[in-house]
Amino acid sequence: MSKEVFLDCLGEACPIPLVKTEKALAKLEKGDVLIVEVDHSCAMKNVPEWAIKHGHNVEIEEVEDGQWNIFIEKV
Repeated sequence: MSKEVFLDCLGEACPIPLVKTEKALAKLEKGDVLIVEVDHSCAMKNVPEWAIKHGHNVEIEEVEDGQWNIFIEKV
């Protein structure tokens, strides 16, 4: 059974969200979803690009103006 894990990266600039995402994703099982909360456009670009490059499934949802949730399904 897959699980969802939230990672709060609000208020953090690059490369912190990406580093935290890499560490958190490494602990998850295949099929789990990491939900990364970001409010920096740089992280909103870098985190999904990194995840896609590593073959994970990615969806981005704008929660409010300037704040996003990045859903990364580990594959």
